[in-house]
Amino acid sequence: MSGQRKIKVLRIINRFNIGGPTFNATFLTRFISDDFETLLVGGLPEEEESDSLHILEEYGLKPILIPEMKRTPNFKSDRAAYKRIKQIIEEFQPDIVHTHAAKAGALGRRAAFACRVPVVVHTFHGHVFHSYFGKLKTSIFKLIERRLARKSSGIIAISNLQQEELSKIHRITKRDKIKVIPLGFDLTKFRQTSDDTRVDVRLSLGLSEDTIAVAIVGRLAAIKDHGFFLDVAERILVSTSKKVHFFIVGDGSEREMIEHRVKQINRQFKEVITMTSWIKDIANFNAGMDIICLTSKNEGTPVSLIEAQAAGIPLVTTDVGGVRDVVNDGQTGFIVPLNQLDLFTEKMLILIENEKKRKIMSQNGWSFVEEKFHYQRLVTDMENYYWDLLHNKNVKYNK
Repeated sequence: MSGQRKIKVLRIINRFNIGGPTFNATFLTRFISDDFETLLVGGLPEEEESDSLHILEEYGLKPILIPEMKRTPNFKSDRAAYKRIKQIIEEFQPDIVHTHAAKAGALGRRAAFACRVPVVVHTFHGHVFHSYFGKLKTSIFKLIERRLARKSSGIIAISNLQQEELSKIHRITKRDKIKVIPLGFDLTKFRQTSDDTRVDVRLSLGLSEDTIAVAIVGRLAAIKDHGFFLDVAERILVSTSKKVHFFIVGDGSEREMIEHRVKQINRQFKEVITMTSWIKDIANFNAGMDIICLTSKNEGTPVSLIEAQAAGIPLVTTDVGGVRDVVNDGQTGFIVPLNQLDLFTEKMLILIENEKKRKIMSQNGWSFVEEKFHYQRLVTDMENYYWDLLHNKNVKYNK
Protein backbone atom coordinates (compact mmCIF):
# COMPACT_ATOMS: atom_id res chain seq x y z
CA MET A 1 0.00 0.00 0.00
CA SER A 2 3.00 2.25 -0.63
CA GLY A 3 2.03 5.86 -1.32
CA GLN A 4 -1.58 5.26 -0.39
CA ARG A 5 -3.43 6.49 2.68
CA LYS A 6 -3.33 4.16 5.65
CA ILE A 7 -6.46 3.47 7.65
CA LYS A 8 -6.03 5.04 11.08
CA VAL A 9 -7.14 3.01 14.10
CA LEU A 10 -7.34 4.49 17.59
CA ARG A 11 -7.31 1.58 20.04
CA ILE A 12 -8.48 2.38 23.59
CA ILE A 13 -8.07 -0.04 26.50
CA ASN A 14 -9.43 0.30 30.06
CA ARG A 15 -6.07 0.03 31.74
CA PHE A 16 -2.73 -1.64 31.19
CA ASN A 17 -2.96 -4.43 33.76
CA ILE A 18 -2.19 -8.14 33.42
CA GLY A 19 -4.99 -9.82 31.49
CA GLY A 20 -6.54 -10.66 28.15
CA PRO A 21 -7.35 -7.09 27.03
CA THR A 22 -3.68 -6.02 27.23
CA PHE A 23 -2.52 -8.99 25.15
CA ASN A 24 -5.33 -8.45 22.65
CA ALA A 25 -4.56 -4.77 22.20
CA THR A 26 -0.81 -5.42 22.07
CA PHE A 27 -0.93 -8.06 19.33
CA LEU A 28 -3.48 -6.17 17.25
CA THR A 29 -1.36 -3.04 17.44
CA ARG A 30 1.98 -4.75 16.80
CA PHE A 31 1.06 -7.28 14.10
CA ILE A 32 -1.72 -5.65 12.09
CA SER A 33 -0.75 -5.14 8.43
CA ASP A 34 0.82 -2.03 6.98
CA ASP A 35 -2.58 -1.05 5.58
CA PHE A 36 -3.31 0.28 9.07
CA GLU A 37 -1.73 2.84 11.39
CA THR A 38 -2.63 2.24 15.03
CA LEU A 39 -2.41 4.53 18.06
CA LEU A 40 -2.81 2.70 21.38
CA VAL A 41 -4.05 4.51 24.50
CA GLY A 42 -5.20 3.37 27.91
CA GLY A 43 -5.38 3.91 31.64
CA LEU A 44 -3.09 2.74 34.41
CA PRO A 45 -3.74 -0.28 36.66
CA GLU A 46 -5.25 0.00 40.10
CA GLU A 47 -2.90 0.14 43.10
CA GLU A 48 -3.29 -3.57 43.92
CA GLU A 49 -2.76 -4.62 40.30
CA SER A 50 0.49 -5.29 38.46
CA ASP A 51 0.96 -3.13 35.38
CA SER A 52 1.47 -4.80 32.02
CA LEU A 53 3.58 -2.11 30.34
CA HIS A 54 6.50 -4.56 30.20
CA ILE A 55 4.43 -6.62 27.73
CA LEU A 56 4.11 -3.63 25.42
CA GLU A 57 7.82 -2.86 25.78
CA GLU A 58 8.63 -6.47 24.83
CA TYR A 59 6.87 -5.87 21.50
CA GLY A 60 8.27 -2.38 20.94
CA LEU A 61 5.08 -0.42 21.63
CA LYS A 62 4.79 2.96 23.33
CA PRO A 63 1.18 3.73 24.28
CA ILE A 64 -0.31 7.04 25.33
CA LEU A 65 -1.26 6.78 29.00
CA ILE A 66 -4.43 8.38 30.39
CA PRO A 67 -4.06 8.41 34.21
CA GLU A 68 -7.55 9.88 34.56
CA MET A 69 -9.17 6.71 33.19
CA LYS A 70 -9.81 4.70 36.33
CA ARG A 71 -11.73 1.48 36.89
CA THR A 72 -14.11 2.83 39.55
CA PRO A 73 -16.77 5.26 38.23
CA ASN A 74 -15.93 8.81 39.27
CA PHE A 75 -17.52 11.89 37.69
CA LYS A 76 -14.42 14.08 37.90
CA SER A 77 -11.85 11.58 36.60
CA ASP A 78 -14.26 10.15 33.99
CA ARG A 79 -14.94 13.62 32.62
CA ALA A 80 -11.21 14.38 32.46
CA ALA A 81 -10.54 11.09 30.67
CA TYR A 82 -13.37 11.77 28.22
CA LYS A 83 -11.94 15.20 27.36
CA ARG A 84 -8.45 13.73 26.88
CA ILE A 85 -9.79 11.02 24.55
CA LYS A 86 -11.68 13.64 22.52
CA GLN A 87 -8.48 15.66 22.22
CA ILE A 88 -6.57 12.58 20.99
CA ILE A 89 -9.31 11.82 18.44
CA GLU A 90 -9.28 15.39 17.13
CA GLU A 91 -5.49 15.28 16.75
CA PHE A 92 -5.16 11.76 15.32
CA GLN A 93 -8.29 11.84 13.11
CA PRO A 94 -8.93 8.07 13.15
CA ASP A 95 -11.07 6.20 10.65
CA ILE A 96 -11.79 3.59 13.32
CA VAL A 97 -12.06 3.87 17.09
CA HIS A 98 -11.86 0.43 18.67
CA THR A 99 -12.50 0.24 22.41
CA HIS A 100 -11.72 -2.70 24.69
CA ALA A 101 -13.66 -3.46 27.92
CA ALA A 102 -16.31 -1.47 29.80
CA LYS A 103 -14.77 1.85 30.92
CA ALA A 104 -12.85 2.41 27.68
CA GLY A 105 -15.99 1.42 25.80
CA ALA A 106 -18.18 3.95 27.59
CA LEU A 107 -15.82 6.93 27.44
CA GLY A 108 -14.12 6.09 24.14
CA ARG A 109 -17.30 5.47 22.19
CA ARG A 110 -19.00 8.58 23.53
CA ALA A 111 -15.99 10.64 22.46
CA ALA A 112 -15.89 8.94 19.05
CA PHE A 113 -19.60 9.60 18.45
CA ALA A 114 -19.14 13.25 19.43
CA CYS A 115 -16.23 13.57 16.99
CA ARG A 116 -18.13 11.77 14.20
CA VAL A 117 -15.57 9.00 13.74
CA PRO A 118 -16.77 6.88 10.77
CA VAL A 119 -16.38 3.42 12.38
CA VAL A 120 -16.75 2.77 16.12
CA VAL A 121 -16.35 -0.81 17.34
CA HIS A 122 -16.22 -2.29 20.83
CA THR A 123 -14.87 -5.57 22.21
CA PHE A 124 -16.48 -7.14 25.27
CA HIS A 125 -13.59 -8.96 26.97
CA GLY A 126 -15.93 -10.00 29.74
CA HIS A 127 -18.96 -8.27 31.17
CA VAL A 128 -20.29 -7.04 34.49
CA PHE A 129 -23.86 -8.24 34.01
CA HIS A 130 -23.76 -10.85 36.79
CA SER A 131 -21.73 -11.66 39.94
CA TYR A 132 -20.29 -8.13 40.19
CA PHE A 133 -23.00 -5.71 41.34
CA GLY A 134 -26.53 -5.57 42.72
CA LYS A 135 -29.65 -5.57 40.53
CA LEU A 136 -30.04 -1.78 40.32
CA LYS A 137 -26.46 -1.04 39.31
CA THR A 138 -26.43 -3.96 36.89
CA SER A 139 -29.63 -2.73 35.20
CA ILE A 140 -28.06 0.74 34.81
CA PHE A 141 -24.94 -0.74 33.19
CA LYS A 142 -27.10 -2.76 30.81
CA LEU A 143 -29.07 0.34 29.81
CA ILE A 144 -25.85 2.26 29.11
CA GLU A 145 -24.42 -0.61 27.05
CA ARG A 146 -27.62 -0.94 24.99
CA ARG A 147 -27.52 2.75 24.09
CA LEU A 148 -23.83 2.57 23.17
CA ALA A 149 -24.33 -0.59 21.13
CA ARG A 150 -27.18 1.01 19.19
CA LYS A 151 -24.84 3.72 17.89
CA SER A 152 -21.78 1.48 17.45
CA SER A 153 -20.78 0.23 14.00
CA GLY A 154 -20.13 -3.24 15.40
CA ILE A 155 -19.73 -5.25 18.59
CA ILE A 156 -17.12 -7.97 19.13
CA ALA A 157 -17.58 -10.94 21.45
CA ILE A 158 -14.59 -13.10 22.29
CA SER A 159 -16.56 -16.36 22.43
CA ASN A 160 -19.72 -17.91 21.03
CA LEU A 161 -21.16 -18.16 24.53
CA GLN A 162 -20.53 -14.46 25.13
CA GLN A 163 -22.32 -13.64 21.88
CA GLU A 164 -25.35 -15.57 23.11
CA GLU A 165 -25.21 -13.89 26.53
CA LEU A 166 -24.99 -10.40 25.04
CA SER A 167 -27.80 -10.94 22.55
CA LYS A 168 -30.27 -13.35 24.15
CA ILE A 169 -29.76 -13.16 27.93
CA HIS A 170 -28.76 -9.53 28.53
CA ARG A 171 -30.21 -8.14 25.26
CA ILE A 172 -27.42 -5.63 24.69
CA THR A 173 -27.86 -5.76 20.92
CA LYS A 174 -29.07 -8.06 18.15
CA ARG A 175 -27.08 -11.21 17.47
CA ASP A 176 -26.29 -10.23 13.87
CA LYS A 177 -24.52 -7.08 15.07
CA ILE A 178 -22.09 -9.13 17.19
CA LYS A 179 -18.98 -10.56 15.53
CA VAL A 180 -17.22 -13.41 17.36
CA ILE A 181 -13.43 -12.98 17.26
CA PRO A 182 -11.60 -15.07 19.89
CA LEU A 183 -8.47 -13.70 21.52
CA GLY A 184 -5.00 -14.54 20.21
CA PHE A 185 -1.69 -14.91 22.00
CA ASP A 186 2.02 -15.43 21.48
CA LEU A 187 2.08 -18.97 22.86
CA THR A 188 5.47 -20.11 21.57
CA LYS A 189 7.32 -19.19 24.77
CA PHE A 190 5.04 -21.50 26.76
CA ARG A 191 5.82 -24.37 24.41
CA GLN A 192 9.58 -23.81 24.33
CA THR A 193 10.35 -24.27 28.03
CA SER A 194 12.61 -27.28 28.65
CA ASP A 195 12.92 -30.04 31.23
CA ASP A 196 15.85 -28.09 32.67
CA THR A 197 13.56 -25.07 33.13
CA ARG A 198 11.12 -27.22 35.08
CA VAL A 199 13.88 -28.52 37.34
CA ASP A 200 15.25 -25.01 37.95
CA VAL A 201 11.83 -23.52 38.71
CA ARG A 202 10.90 -26.27 41.12
CA LEU A 203 14.26 -25.99 42.90
CA SER A 204 13.73 -22.24 43.30
CA LEU A 205 10.26 -22.92 44.77
CA GLY A 206 11.55 -25.59 47.15
CA LEU A 207 9.54 -28.40 45.54
CA SER A 208 10.67 -32.00 45.74
CA GLU A 209 10.48 -34.16 42.64
CA ASP A 210 7.43 -36.05 43.90
CA THR A 211 5.42 -32.97 44.95
CA ILE A 212 2.33 -32.14 42.85
CA ALA A 213 2.35 -28.37 42.23
CA VAL A 214 -1.08 -26.74 41.79
CA ALA A 215 -1.51 -23.07 40.86
CA ILE A 216 -4.27 -20.52 40.42
CA VAL A 217 -3.33 -17.39 38.47
CA GLY A 218 -5.33 -14.15 38.54
CA ARG A 219 -6.47 -11.07 40.42
CA LEU A 220 -7.23 -11.56 44.09
CA ALA A 221 -10.78 -10.34 43.63
CA ALA A 222 -14.13 -11.64 44.85
CA ILE A 223 -15.18 -12.61 41.31
CA LYS A 224 -12.22 -15.06 41.14
CA ASP A 225 -13.49 -16.88 44.27
CA HIS A 226 -10.19 -17.85 45.87
CA GLY A 227 -12.19 -18.87 48.92
CA PHE A 228 -13.58 -21.76 46.86
CA PHE A 229 -10.04 -22.66 45.76
CA LEU A 230 -8.92 -22.79 49.39
CA ASP A 231 -11.94 -24.94 50.30
CA VAL A 232 -10.85 -27.38 47.59
CA ALA A 233 -7.25 -27.30 48.84
CA GLU A 234 -8.33 -28.19 52.38
CA ARG A 235 -10.39 -31.12 51.15
CA ILE A 236 -7.54 -32.40 49.01
CA LEU A 237 -5.03 -32.19 51.85
CA VAL A 238 -7.14 -34.49 54.03
CA SER A 239 -7.97 -36.87 51.14
CA THR A 240 -4.64 -37.70 49.50
CA SER A 241 -1.38 -39.27 50.58
CA LYS A 242 0.46 -37.44 47.78
CA LYS A 243 2.62 -34.41 48.50
CA VAL A 244 0.74 -31.37 47.17
CA HIS A 245 1.74 -27.71 47.22
CA PHE A 246 -0.59 -24.90 46.16
CA PHE A 247 0.43 -21.54 44.64
CA ILE A 248 -1.73 -18.42 44.51
CA VAL A 249 -0.32 -16.11 41.83
CA GLY A 250 -1.63 -12.54 41.74
CA ASP A 251 -2.63 -9.62 43.90
CA GLY A 252 -5.71 -7.55 44.57
CA SER A 253 -8.35 -6.24 46.92
CA GLU A 254 -9.04 -9.64 48.56
CA ARG A 255 -5.41 -10.24 49.56
CA GLU A 256 -5.89 -9.70 53.30
CA MET A 257 -8.80 -12.14 53.50
CA ILE A 258 -6.97 -14.76 51.44
CA GLU A 259 -3.77 -14.38 53.47
CA HIS A 260 -5.74 -15.01 56.66
CA ARG A 261 -7.16 -18.27 55.28
CA VAL A 262 -3.77 -19.34 53.93
CA LYS A 263 -2.11 -18.83 57.33
CA GLN A 264 -4.75 -21.00 58.98
CA ILE A 265 -4.26 -23.81 56.45
CA ASN A 266 -0.47 -23.55 56.61
CA ARG A 267 -0.56 -23.88 60.41
CA GLN A 268 -2.67 -27.01 60.12
CA PHE A 269 -0.85 -28.70 57.23
CA LYS A 270 2.70 -27.29 57.58
CA GLU A 271 3.26 -24.68 54.84
CA VAL A 272 1.44 -26.17 51.86
CA ILE A 273 0.29 -22.90 50.23
CA THR A 274 2.48 -20.12 48.84
CA MET A 275 1.25 -16.67 47.78
CA THR A 276 3.61 -15.29 45.14
CA SER A 277 2.00 -11.96 44.15
CA TRP A 278 2.33 -11.27 40.40
CA ILE A 279 4.93 -13.15 38.35
CA LYS A 280 6.05 -11.49 35.12
CA ASP A 281 7.68 -14.57 33.57
CA ILE A 282 4.63 -16.78 33.85
CA ALA A 283 5.89 -19.09 31.07
CA ASN A 284 8.85 -20.18 33.19
CA PHE A 285 6.72 -20.45 36.32
CA ASN A 286 4.17 -22.64 34.53
CA ALA A 287 6.95 -25.01 33.51
CA GLY A 288 7.23 -26.04 37.17
CA MET A 289 3.50 -26.65 37.68
CA ASP A 290 1.49 -29.88 37.35
CA ILE A 291 -2.11 -28.58 37.49
CA ILE A 292 -3.67 -25.14 36.90
CA CYS A 293 -7.04 -24.16 38.42
CA LEU A 294 -9.64 -21.50 37.81
CA THR A 295 -12.51 -21.01 40.27
CA SER A 296 -14.10 -17.80 38.92
CA LYS A 297 -17.79 -16.96 39.11
CA ASN A 298 -17.62 -15.04 35.82
CA GLU A 299 -15.02 -14.84 33.03
CA GLY A 300 -14.53 -13.63 29.49
CA THR A 301 -11.70 -15.62 27.95
CA PRO A 302 -9.45 -16.79 30.80
CA VAL A 303 -5.87 -16.25 29.63
CA SER A 304 -4.36 -18.42 32.35
CA LEU A 305 -6.13 -21.50 30.97
CA ILE A 306 -4.93 -20.91 27.40
CA GLU A 307 -1.36 -20.37 28.60
CA ALA A 308 -1.51 -23.50 30.76
CA GLN A 309 -2.60 -25.68 27.85
CA ALA A 310 0.15 -24.21 25.67
CA ALA A 311 2.58 -25.26 28.39
CA GLY A 312 1.03 -28.74 28.54
CA ILE A 313 -0.53 -28.39 31.99
CA PRO A 314 -3.89 -30.06 32.70
CA LEU A 315 -6.71 -27.94 34.14
CA VAL A 316 -9.65 -27.97 36.48
CA THR A 317 -11.99 -25.00 36.06
CA THR A 318 -15.47 -23.75 36.84
CA ASP A 319 -17.91 -23.68 33.93
CA VAL A 320 -18.27 -19.92 33.44
CA GLY A 321 -18.11 -17.39 30.62
CA GLY A 322 -15.97 -18.48 27.67
CA VAL A 323 -14.31 -21.42 29.45
CA ARG A 324 -15.88 -24.03 27.15
CA ASP A 325 -14.46 -22.18 24.14
CA VAL A 326 -10.90 -22.47 25.47
CA VAL A 327 -10.83 -25.86 27.24
CA ASN A 328 -11.45 -29.28 25.67
CA ASP A 329 -13.39 -30.87 28.52
CA GLY A 330 -12.05 -34.30 29.43
CA GLN A 331 -9.13 -33.98 27.01
CA THR A 332 -7.09 -31.00 28.22
CA GLY A 333 -8.81 -30.55 31.57
CA PHE A 334 -12.01 -30.86 33.54
CA ILE A 335 -14.85 -28.32 33.47
CA VAL A 336 -17.01 -28.33 36.62
CA PRO A 337 -20.39 -26.61 37.17
CA LEU A 338 -20.28 -23.53 39.40
CA ASN A 339 -20.41 -24.09 43.19
CA GLN A 340 -19.88 -27.87 42.93
CA LEU A 341 -17.24 -28.23 45.64
CA ASP A 342 -17.40 -32.03 45.85
CA LEU A 343 -17.11 -32.52 42.09
CA PHE A 344 -14.32 -29.95 41.72
CA THR A 345 -12.36 -31.73 44.48
CA GLU A 346 -13.04 -35.10 42.86
CA LYS A 347 -11.65 -33.95 39.50
CA MET A 348 -8.61 -32.45 41.19
CA LEU A 349 -7.92 -35.71 43.00
CA ILE A 350 -8.13 -37.64 39.72
CA LEU A 351 -5.25 -35.56 38.35
CA ILE A 352 -3.27 -35.55 41.60
CA GLU A 353 -3.48 -39.32 42.00
CA ASN A 354 -3.05 -40.27 38.34
CA GLU A 355 0.23 -39.25 36.69
CA LYS A 356 -0.73 -41.07 33.47
CA LYS A 357 -3.92 -38.98 33.18
CA ARG A 358 -1.91 -35.78 33.68
CA LYS A 359 0.50 -36.77 30.91
CA ILE A 360 -2.28 -37.55 28.44
CA MET A 361 -3.96 -34.19 29.06
CA SER A 362 -0.58 -32.48 28.88
CA GLN A 363 0.03 -33.87 25.39
CA ASN A 364 -3.42 -32.74 24.20
CA GLY A 365 -3.03 -29.12 25.36
CA TRP A 366 -0.71 -27.64 22.74
CA SER A 367 -2.51 -29.11 19.71
CA PHE A 368 -5.81 -27.72 21.01
CA VAL A 369 -4.68 -24.10 21.44
CA GLU A 370 -1.92 -23.77 18.80
CA GLU A 371 -3.97 -22.49 15.86
CA LYS A 372 -7.19 -21.52 17.62
CA PHE A 373 -5.54 -18.90 19.84
CA HIS A 374 -2.49 -17.74 17.88
CA TYR A 375 -2.21 -13.98 17.42
CA GLN A 376 -1.96 -14.25 13.62
CA ARG A 377 -5.47 -15.72 13.45
CA LEU A 378 -6.67 -12.87 15.69
CA VAL A 379 -5.08 -10.21 13.49
CA THR A 380 -6.42 -11.70 10.24
CA ASP A 381 -9.95 -11.96 11.64
CA MET A 382 -9.84 -8.38 12.91
CA GLU A 383 -8.48 -6.91 9.68
CA ASN A 384 -11.26 -8.58 7.68
CA TYR A 385 -13.84 -7.23 10.10
CA TYR A 386 -12.40 -3.71 9.86
CA TRP A 387 -12.63 -3.80 6.06
CA ASP A 388 -16.26 -4.95 6.27
CA LEU A 389 -17.17 -2.13 8.65
CA LEU A 390 -15.37 0.46 6.52
CA HIS A 391 -17.17 -0.79 3.42
CA ASN A 392 -20.54 -0.60 5.21
CA LYS A 393 -19.82 3.02 6.17
CA ASN A 394 -18.62 3.90 2.63
CA VAL A 395 -15.25 5.06 3.95
CA LYS A 396 -12.92 5.81 1.02
CA TYR A 397 -9.80 3.65 1.12
CA ASN A 398 -7.48 1.73 -1.14
CA LYS A 399 -7.13 -1.97 -0.56
